[in-house]
Amino acid sequence: MTERRESKGVTTLITDAYAKAWMEEHLPELKESVSGQGILYRSLAFGFVVGLVAHIGGYVLLSLTSSGLPGLLADLLHALGWSLWTGVVVTVFVQVVPEVKRRQIKQAVDAYEKFRNDKGQKRSRNRARKGG
Repeated sequence: MTERRESKGVTTLITDAYAKAWMEEHLPELKESVSGQGILYRSLAFGFVVGLVAHIGGYVLLSLTSSGLPGLLADLLHALGWSLWTGVVVTVFVQVVPEVKRRQIKQAVDAYEKFRNDKGQKRSRNRARKGG
């Protein structure tokens, strides 16, 4: 049932003349925005900022309220903020940093292989010119 709704929405988007014109105009930017890690980085930055604000806001409310329901809500806000921004920090160290390192190593290996292949092709061309 979900697939039918999604395909219907996509079909409507593709058949709408205004939507097709907009897609044609913005296709390079759309492809670029979904191909990289930009969505992940923006989500992490947003989560970090919201978490930090909630943590600080909860801390301030905890110092202003004594007990009861306002104190409980302040404590919940403080805990939510703490868990959100620390979760982002953990995600950066567990996922983002290793992924960046993996891409750097892959680029270095690809560059080395390209260099090695280019050097091998030059040797074979030189042998062919010398006749053997």
